[in-house]
Amino acid sequence: MSRVEIVPIEDKYIEGILNVSMLSFPITWSKDSFERELTNKYARYMVAVKDDVVVGFAGMWIIIDEAHITNIAVHPEYRGFGIGNMLMDSLLSICKLENVTAITLEVRVSNQRAINLYKKFGFVEEGIRKEYYEDNKEDALIMWKRNL
Repeated sequence: MSRVEIVPIEDKYIEGILNVSMLSFPITWSKDSFERELTNKYARYMVAVKDDVVVGFAGMWIIIDEAHITNIAVHPEYRGFGIGNMLMDSLLSICKLENVTAITLEVRVSNQRAINLYKKFGFVEEGIRKEYYEDNKEDALIMWKRNL
């Protein structure tokens, strides 16, 4: 596999991000929602690019000293190559640069692959949001990583 680069979001990546999102989530954000993140002062997004094609992305909002991961996804054909690790590394690096002390996320209780990724990075399970996901009323696991 040729080199994957992790770069900051730009308008030119929105279509690719939307494609990866549609392939990864039962309910995806709209194109307009992703475009709004370009000017959201709280948003930080990184994009995994291989041969000028978006193969993954990750985003978070930073408010004061806490971050909330909004989404992270890797194109199904590129899973298992460490791209999720690269994206998580990039988000955590941003957190350190911006003096974030804690980071949180919600993940479907059935998404064991993602849960394992988050645990690998030191996230711990701290709660459940009952019937969080609209498509099937699945619960969300709330995970936190503190003392970054």
